[in-house]
Amino acid sequence: MTARLIDGTAVARGVRADVGRRVAELVAAGGTAPGLATVLIGDDPASEVYVRNKRRLCTEAGMADLHRHLPGDVDQATVAALLDELAADPAVSGILLQLPVPAHLDAEALLGRIPAEKDVDGLTTANAGLLAQGRPGLRPCTPAGVMALLAEQEVALSGAEAVVVGRSVLVGRPMAQLLLAADATVTIAHSRTRDLAAVCRRADVLVVAAGIPGLVGADAVKPGATVVDVGIHRTEQGLRGDVEFAAVAEVAGAVTPVPGGVGPMTIAMLLANTLTAATVQQGRPSR
Repeated sequence: MTARLIDGTAVARGVRADVGRRVAELVAAGGTAPGLATVLIGDDPASEVYVRNKRRLCTEAGMADLHRHLPGDVDQATVAALLDELAADPAVSGILLQLPVPAHLDAEALLGRIPAEKDVDGLTTANAGLLAQGRPGLRPCTPAGVMALLAEQEVALSGAEAVVVGRSVLVGRPMAQLLLAADATVTIAHSRTRDLAAVCRRADVLVVAAGIPGLVGADAVKPGATVVDVGIHRTEQGLRGDVEFAAVAEVAGAVTPVPGGVGPMTIAMLLANTLTAATVQQGRPSR
């Protein structure tokens, strides 16, 4: 392996520690501790683990855990009413509806009930529009986490050629917009891009978020490029990403591992978003 390993676990730990310090400062200055309302519907084991981790790290950062758990057969109106209640509650700084929701529910309609200023996942249409226009707003956690990793590594983005593989509204599209805002020249590619490897080889910064195990190999990486693997898949051989890690690490200048790369950053940025939301709601300066 010749590539430098980008340690997302360590960077996320630093982000969480910084959030914890700033929460303490907010409270010491007479403000109110941020409150994060996680909403879990049903008993999906993976979702339960994700929410449990979010709640644990929320309380470790000095925030109020305002979790709500609804049964899997709950109807649309009941969930909507809960979200409206949380939206109106001044103790709630941020609302996170854990996805996916059960198939009988309309997730898009439910997300639409979360006010933009409490949308700490950055997934509402309002926040997506603010991002598209380059205006301040809460950013999706995973792309924001990638940007934090790139900043920590001091990756020069202005004028750099960046390729994002994946076009989802959760990661790919907002990732491209954040890179564009940092003055990178951005290409969005995907699984149907003609000669995907050739497109990827142009990238100084390559972010792979296609949701396809091992999609990007060494032949798709420019020597010395920074490669960020957003994918995570459970296989018989263990967890792996969208990038063929061992092969790519022989070519790239820096690369994120799976696990331990982007994953830890997502919850860290959720906490950062919740603090930002709280400071804005309380009329206090944020940074």
